[in-house]
Amino acid sequence: MIRIMKEELAYILVVAVVGMAFTFLTMPLLLKFCHMKGFYDLPGGRKVHHLAVPRLGGVLFMPAMLVGLCVALLLYTNGQEGIFMLKASSMLMAVGAFLIYIVGAVDDLVGMKAGHKFAIQLVAALVMPFCGLLINDFYGLFGLHDLPLWFSYPFTVFVILLIVNSVNLIDGIDGLASGLCICILVAYVYLFSQMSLTFAYVLVAAGVLGALVAFFFYNVWGKAEKGTKAFMGDSGSLFLGYVVAYLSIKYATSNLPVLPYRPEALMVSYTLLIVPTFDVIRVALFRLWRRRPIFGADKTHIHHVVMAAGFSMHQAWCIIMTLFFFFCVWNAFLYAFGVADTWIVVSDIIFFCLFFVVMHLFALRRARRGFVERDSVACHHEKEVGNHACGHVNP
Repeated sequence: MIRIMKEELAYILVVAVVGMAFTFLTMPLLLKFCHMKGFYDLPGGRKVHHLAVPRLGGVLFMPAMLVGLCVALLLYTNGQEGIFMLKASSMLMAVGAFLIYIVGAVDDLVGMKAGHKFAIQLVAALVMPFCGLLINDFYGLFGLHDLPLWFSYPFTVFVILLIVNSVNLIDGIDGLASGLCICILVAYVYLFSQMSLTFAYVLVAAGVLGALVAFFFYNVWGKAEKGTKAFMGDSGSLFLGYVVAYLSIKYATSNLPVLPYRPEALMVSYTLLIVPTFDVIRVALFRLWRRRPIFGADKTHIHHVVMAAGFSMHQAWCIIMTLFFFFCVWNAFLYAFGVADTWIVVSDIIFFCLFFVVMHLFALRRARRGFVERDSVACHHEKEVGNHACGHVNP
């Protein structure tokens, strides 16, 4: 571990602040454009909002990050060499991110078939292992360490697609996807800043973080009736998922020439992504068990379950964010006391299942209470009708 230098901290702040300022300044223009062209996320179906809200807020994430990086590059004169070095693999990664970004934007604007979206996501996911970003070490998880290439390549692609779509699918209530990703990006800004030769990843995370903080303001505190509220849409959630996947796999990769050996590397990336990825896996398994289409739409995601238990949207946000912090603290506690990674994962699965058992019990109690109230109203109505038929009226 190394201590972050004042000069590096200045660049981090520049990228984050510029990304935030860019988003704050351009969001009103984007919202006006959405109102003029009718690019709304309409209520109904699985949606929990009741008014039409512009859905292109996330289209600003990539430009905001790039503007922040460009400003930092212009200010960079005699800093450390290699911080802004562009390699062929970096350019190829940028192409993958751009593909994901374009897919989301096109889907937000005119719609896109699920099969076409998945095909382009697959191409973008293949870019990472092709550039050398692989989950190539399990660090003792399930008793495994170095992984063979024939397993690493497809497994890494699967994990990328899982992360990208988990961030996309958890974006169901105000501030949830953005709130989780803000916490994840803050963690990676800190983690990568503690190592040498990884400062470029710090700046990428900081640029997206700044844009996301500004978006969070419009998403959570904006008013739909006043035209100041925005959703990130697929353009934002897919790009955000790709960035998080990129940073997570980079941190978990065993690459001694660039990164020092960190036995906790995979466990850290895994812990930060438990809530969205576990939820997608749970929903997929539930649909398979019920013999329903795995890519179908329903109200079984974590935010739907919590709200079905009787909690408001903001209460659901607090509960899910608390669950995220619980896993972070719990896993750190177990790891510090030398508990094996495998048993940490097992405990996480148990707690995650218990969480949904509790939520379903709340939902059942709420449903029964609703039936009791409806029955009491019906009985009272029947009694009133009977009294009127007999010529009597209750005082």
